[in-house]
Amino acid sequence: MQEATIFVVDDDSAVRDSLTLLLETSGHRTVSYASGAAFLKALPQDARGCVLVDVLMPEMGGFEVQQELQRRNVDLPVIVITGHGDVPLAVRAMKAGAFDFLEKPYSEEALLAAVARALRLDLAKSDERIATAAIRERAAQLTAREREVLDLLLAGHPNKVVAYRLSISPRTVEIHRARVMDKMAARNLSELVRMAIAAGLASVGQGEPQS
Repeated sequence: MQEATIFVVDDDSAVRDSLTLLLETSGHRTVSYASGAAFLKALPQDARGCVLVDVLMPEMGGFEVQQELQRRNVDLPVIVITGHGDVPLAVRAMKAGAFDFLEKPYSEEALLAAVARALRLDLAKSDERIATAAIRERAAQLTAREREVLDLLLAGHPNKVVAYRLSISPRTVEIHRARVMDKMAARNLSELVRMAIAAGLASVGQGEPQS
């Protein structure tokens, strides 16, 4: 897993240096860039952490950087830094998905608090992605028949309907259901449904359950 990094993107070298010093003194790993283009060129797809970006820069400002991250499906929290006259741009960025914005002059405490919140969000998203990947890996171990049983259970059908749909006995359904629960590491049906929804395994609830 990638180490969490604070990506500092600002065309002002003095700002970059001061932000880097503050963040590294506070125990964070940082990488700084003088332009949005340089940042995007160097950014790995699996980067973790957050982005501190100036809203107004030559050629590509913070809003455009954020848009490009979204286009690439890079889900890093973005903190936009803005001057007093540029607040409308920051608000626009927030409406488009930026995590937060800081108006200059901001305090060190405000900056570090915003970064801490962004890192907590990124960690939560990372944990969620890991959990989702694990669910999908477990689902991949199901046999074709077990997956059919799973899909029908997720649609809300009781065992006897599953048996009818698959032309097998209710006892065989029970055996397949038990194997599905075991392979998916689900303690009960409701947990199995939550897993499936989180991992996008099936269109849960489509169709009319039968009794």
